[in-house]
Amino acid sequence: MHLRTRRHSGMILQLAVLLWCSHGAIGKDSCDGPLVSNLPQSSFRSSSQLSNSHGPGFAKVNRRDGAGGWAPVESNKYQWLEVDLGERTEITAVATQGRYGSSDWVSSFLLMFSDTGCNWKQYRQEDNIRAFTGNSNADSVVQFKLQQPVFARFLRLLPLDWNPNGRIGLRLEAYGCPYKSDVARFDGSSCLLYRFSPNPTSSQTAKDTISLKFKTLQNSGTLIHTEGQDDHTITLELHKGKLLLHLRKDKSVSPGPESHMVVSLGSLLDDQHWHHVAIERFSGHLNFTVDKSSQQIQVPAELSPSEINKISYGGVQCHGSQRVMSRRNFHGCLENLLWNDVNVIDLAKQQQQVFITGNVTFTCAEPVSVPVTFAGAQSFLQLPGAAQQQRDGGGVAVAVVGVAISLQFRTWNRAGLLLTFDLQQQAGSLWLYLSEARVRLQIHKAGRYTILVDVTAGFGLNDGQWHSVDLTARRGHLTITVDKEEDSTAHASPSFPVVSGNNLFFGGCPDSENNQECRNPFNVFQGCMRHIHVDNNAVDLIKVQQMLIGNYSDLQIDMCGIIDRCSPSHCEHGGRCTQSWSTFHCNCSNTGYSGATCHSSVYEKSCEAYKHQGNTSGLYYIDVDGSGPIKSQLIYCNMTDKTWLVIQHNNTELTKLKASSGINQHLAYFNYSADAEQLWAIITQAEHCEQEVLYHCRKSLLLNTPDGSPFTWWVGRTDEPQTYWGGAVPGSQQCGCGLQGNCIDSDHYCNCDADRKEWATDSGLLTHKENLPVRWVVVGDLQRPGSEAAYKVGPLKCHGDKNFWNAAFFNKETSYLHFPTFHGELSADISFLFKTTAASGVFLENLGIKDFIRVELSSPTEVVFSFDVGNGPFEVRVETGDVALNDDRWHRVRAERNVKEASLRVDAFPNATQKAPADGHIHLQLNSQLFVGGTASRMKGFLGCIRSLQLNGRTLDLEERAKITPGVRPGCPGHCSSYGELCQNQGRCVEMYNGFSCDCGLSAYAGPFCQRGYLDVKYKLQNSRDAEVFRTSVRNLANGQLHRVSIRRLSETVSVQIDQHEREDFNLTSDAEFNAIKSVVLGKVHESGELDPEIARLNSQGFSGCLSVVQFNSVAPLKAALLYPNTSPVIVIGSLVESTCGSSSPANPYPAETIHSLSDHLGTVGTGELIVNAIKSDSALIGGVIAVVIFVILCALAIMARFLYRRKETFHTQEPQGIKPEADSPEYPFHSEPNSQNILSENQKEYFI
Repeated sequence: MHLRTRRHSGMILQLAVLLWCSHGAIGKDSCDGPLVSNLPQSSFRSSSQLSNSHGPGFAKVNRRDGAGGWAPVESNKYQWLEVDLGERTEITAVATQGRYGSSDWVSSFLLMFSDTGCNWKQYRQEDNIRAFTGNSNADSVVQFKLQQPVFARFLRLLPLDWNPNGRIGLRLEAYGCPYKSDVARFDGSSCLLYRFSPNPTSSQTAKDTISLKFKTLQNSGTLIHTEGQDDHTITLELHKGKLLLHLRKDKSVSPGPESHMVVSLGSLLDDQHWHHVAIERFSGHLNFTVDKSSQQIQVPAELSPSEINKISYGGVQCHGSQRVMSRRNFHGCLENLLWNDVNVIDLAKQQQQVFITGNVTFTCAEPVSVPVTFAGAQSFLQLPGAAQQQRDGGGVAVAVVGVAISLQFRTWNRAGLLLTFDLQQQAGSLWLYLSEARVRLQIHKAGRYTILVDVTAGFGLNDGQWHSVDLTARRGHLTITVDKEEDSTAHASPSFPVVSGNNLFFGGCPDSENNQECRNPFNVFQGCMRHIHVDNNAVDLIKVQQMLIGNYSDLQIDMCGIIDRCSPSHCEHGGRCTQSWSTFHCNCSNTGYSGATCHSSVYEKSCEAYKHQGNTSGLYYIDVDGSGPIKSQLIYCNMTDKTWLVIQHNNTELTKLKASSGINQHLAYFNYSADAEQLWAIITQAEHCEQEVLYHCRKSLLLNTPDGSPFTWWVGRTDEPQTYWGGAVPGSQQCGCGLQGNCIDSDHYCNCDADRKEWATDSGLLTHKENLPVRWVVVGDLQRPGSEAAYKVGPLKCHGDKNFWNAAFFNKETSYLHFPTFHGELSADISFLFKTTAASGVFLENLGIKDFIRVELSSPTEVVFSFDVGNGPFEVRVETGDVALNDDRWHRVRAERNVKEASLRVDAFPNATQKAPADGHIHLQLNSQLFVGGTASRMKGFLGCIRSLQLNGRTLDLEERAKITPGVRPGCPGHCSSYGELCQNQGRCVEMYNGFSCDCGLSAYAGPFCQRGYLDVKYKLQNSRDAEVFRTSVRNLANGQLHRVSIRRLSETVSVQIDQHEREDFNLTSDAEFNAIKSVVLGKVHESGELDPEIARLNSQGFSGCLSVVQFNSVAPLKAALLYPNTSPVIVIGSLVESTCGSSSPANPYPAETIHSLSDHLGTVGTGELIVNAIKSDSALIGGVIAVVIFVILCALAIMARFLYRRKETFHTQEPQGIKPEADSPEYPFHSEPNSQNILSENQKEYFI
C-alpha cells in the first residue's frame, strides 16, 4: 500500500512537471496575457472624471469598483482614457466594456499608442480604418485582435460615439506580453562598426539577413553601410523621410547607372516612432521590408556582393574610407540590430568585434515634440495676441513694436491658411497662407480690399516634409523666411506698425456668425504644426489641450495624423500618384490604362477583338492580359478571313553566308518587337502560330541526316536546341521534304543534306507553339571550301483567340460552373459577354465570411454589380431604358472595384460609379468557390450564354469546365444576330462554332467584312498564260467624289495614276500586242461566256455610278454616244442619262480632298482607330472600279499600245495652224487630243450609266 502510494505520488509529480513545462512552452510562444487588470490606479489618466468614484483607475474590465468604470465630466470628442503599462510591451489585442450598472458605454473609439506619453500615434486597421467598433450595452466585453501588434508603453482610447441615451462610460483591458530589446542612441556624429571574424566562411552564407528598428525626428541620415572585399557596397539611407537602399559596384563619387541601383520604400518615417526594417539577400535577390511594405529586387550580377566583411550602423565614416559618397550620419535610436541572428548591440556592450565611434549610448532619450493636427474644415487654433497679452499682464503698459511668430508645418495640400490676425489700431488684417505650394503673406487695409503688402517665399511646400516659417516685423521692416534658407526669404517695408491685435488664429477661423475678428478668404489648412513660437516664446500645446490657454476646435493635439496615401501607391501600371490631405489621385496619362487606379487596360487583348469591332488591317496596341502585369505592345493585325497577328524581329531578310577560315559557326539572335513575356502570352492565347524558316545552300549541310549530328539548329521558347526544320515535327531531325518523302536525294531527309554543288532549298513552317518563337539560329557547315548558304527566319504569325470565343451555355436555372476563389483584395475587374432570353439571373458570385461579390441581371433592362468589403453592401446599377438585354444578342459587361470606387459598364451605355467610403475597409476577403452562371444556393441561376469571362485579366476556361458539368454545354452558337451587321455590301453572315465569317460571294467587295474595294487592272495578252492582275495602293475611291484614272502601257511597263496620287508602275511578263480590237464595253458585258471567273462575278453586279470623259487612246465613246446618238457607232443597252452627278464647281475639275494627318488619330490608338491607314473605306460601291476593270480586260489595251507607239514614233500629227476642227462637228465624233492636259475642263458634265 505504501509502495503504491509512493508510485502514485511520483506519477503525479511527473505529470505536474510536464504540465509546467508545457505551460512554459506555450507561454513562450503565446502573447495574449492580460496587461491592465493588475495595474495600480496611478497607472491610469484621463481628460476628466465625473467624480472620484468615476475616476480612470476604476476602468478595468469585469470590475465593479467605484462607480463601475470611468466616466468624464462631459461627453464629447475631446475626452480620452490613458493607461501606463510601465514599460514597452507587445500588445496584441484590446477589449472594452461599458460602465457597470449604467446606460453608459462607448460604441466606437480611436486607439492611440506612445512610448513616452506624448507624440501619440493612431493605430490604423488595413492602413485605412481608424475607428474601432465598441459596445452596444454596458455588460458585454468586445475584444479586438490587432492585425499587427503594437510595441508601446502607453495606450490611449479616444471615444468617438457613445450611447445617445447615456454618456461615455468605459472599462478597458489590453492583452500581450513583455517586450525586451537592446537599444542604441546616435547623436548624428557617432556610429558602430561591426567587423566579421577572420574565418573566411563565417561571413559568407547562402542567405544573409539584416534587421533593425529605428526612430528619429530627423528626415535624413545613414542607417547601415556594408562593404565587401570586391568593392561592392550596400547602403541604407533615410532621405526626406523615405528609406533608400543603394547597391553600388564601387565607391566612386559619381557612379553611373551600370554601377548604381537604388530602391525606395516607406514614407514619413521621421515621426519619432519605431519602424521595422529587414533586408534579406539570397540567390541574386534582395527582399526589402519596411514595416508592412515589402519589395523583392532582382539584383544584377555585377551589383551582387559576393562577400560582406564589415557593416557600420549610424553612418559611413566608421569605415574610414574617403572615397565613399559623403552622407549625413543618423540621429536617433536603433533597436535590435541583427546580422544573421547576431545581436550587434549586445556585442557592442561587451566590446567584442564592434568598434564605437563618437557618443553612442545604450538608452533612448527622446526629445519632446508636441505636434497638432488640423484635420477638417472646422479646425482652428486661437492664441492670445499682443493686445490680449497686454491686458493679461495686469494693466502694465508694455510697448510692443512688432511681431515675431514662427512655426513648422507639413501638409499635402497646395493651399491653406497658416495664420491670420487683425492689426492693432484697426490698421488692417494680416494673412499668412499657402498658395500654389508657396508661402504668401498679404496685409489688407481695414474695411476694404486694398492690398498693402504682398510677398511670397519658398516653393514645393506640399511634399509632406516639415517646413519652418518665420515671420518678423520690426519698425517698418517685415521678413518671412522658409526653412531658414536665404533663397527662400522675402522682405517688405510697410509704412505702418505690424502688431497683432487681440488674437492669433492658426489654420482657420471659428465658425460663428458673430465672429468679426477672424476672416478666412482662403482654404483652411489641413496638416500638422509644431514648434509654434509667439514673440520668441514657445506655445505649450498641452495647456491649450487642457483649455488653460487660448481656444481650439477639431484639433488632434499631441499627435501628427498625416498619412502618405501614395506609399505604397495604389496606382497601378506606372500611374503617377498625387495626393491631398484626404485622398489621392492617379494620373494614368501615357500608361495605356484607365480608371481611378489605372487598373483597366484601354486596349483590346487580341487582333480578334479589334476585328469584331469592325476594324481593318493595321497597327494596334494589344494588351494580352488586360489588367494583368504584362505591358501592351504595338502589333500589326492582318484582318483577312483569318485574323493574323504579325510580330516582326530584327532580321527577316535573307542573310547570305560564305565559307570563312577560322569560323566554324554563325550565330544569329532575333530580337522581337515584343518581349519574352508578351510573346509567350500571345502564343498561348492563339489558336495557331507559325513561323517560316528557309535554308538556301550549296555544299552546306543542314541537319546532316540521316545519322549524323546536325550542323544547324535553332532555339525557341524552351531554350533547348531544336533539330528539326520547317514542315517537320519536333524531334524528327527532318525537313519538310523528309516528312513528305520528296527530297532531292531519298537517302537524306533534307534537300541540303545531299551536299550538292547546285543550289538547293529547305523551307517550311514551324507550327508547334511550345517551341515558338525562333530566338536564335546556329549555322554550322561553313568551314569547307565552296560552302555557301543563306537563311531566313520570317516574322511570327498567329491567328485566333481561344479566349475571345470561350463560352458556355447554361440551360438549367440550378446549373453553374465553379472555379477557385477569386483573389482581388484591392483591385478586381470582371468582364464578359452574355446573351439570353431570360428576364434575370446571376452571372457570377463569390462569397466570404462577410464579404461577397456578385454580378447579375436583375431585370431585362438592368445589370447590378454588388459587393461588401466590410462596410456594408454596396450596389452599382446600369439601367438601359427601353433597350432590352434579353434579346438573344451579345452584350458586354465590365465591372471594376478598387480602393477608390466601384464602376459598372454595359455595352456603350454610360458608366455607373460609386465612391468608396473615406475611412472604410479596403480588402475584399473571399473564401468560397467562384460560382459562374448560378449561386451557392442554386437559386436565381442564369439561363443563356456567357463568353470570354475574364477576372483581373485571366480568362476562365468555361468550355473545359462545361464538358464535365451537367446542365451546362460548351460553346454557344448564334453569333450572326450580334455581328451580322459587320458584313457589308451584300455580304452574308455565316455561323461558325467559334465566331462567324462573311461570305462575299454575292458582293463586289472582298475582305473579312466585304468592305474592301480596289482598282484592279488585269491583262491577258496571250491565251496560254493566266491573266496578270495589278492592284493599286489607293483605297478610298467610293467616296462620292470625282476621281481621275490614267492607265498607260509602254511595252511591258504599265503605269497607273489616280487623282494626284503618286504614279504606280507595274511590269508585264509579256510585251505582246493585241491588235484585233473587237469592242470597248463600259458598264456591263452582256456576252460574258468567256470572261475570267472573277470578272464574271463582278460583271454580274454591273456598274452603278458616274463616268466622265472616258477616253481610250483617241476614242471618246461616252461623248459620242451622248452628243451624236444617231451617227456614232456606239450601241447603248439600257438607260444612259446625261447628268452632273452632284458636281458643284465646273471650274474645278478635281474635287477637294480631305487630308487626314496621323496626329488626328493618335489620341484614340487602341480603342478602334488605326495608327497607320486609320481612315476606313467607305461602304458604298467604288465609283468606276468595275467599269475600268471590264474596259481594260475586253480591249486588252491594244489600242493603248498603238497610241503609245504613235507617240514614240512620228505619228503625232498636228493640225495646221489656223485650222481648228469644230468640236461639235459630226466629222470628228471620236477625236480628242491624246496629250491634252485639260481633258476634264473641255466637258464639265458627268454621265450616268
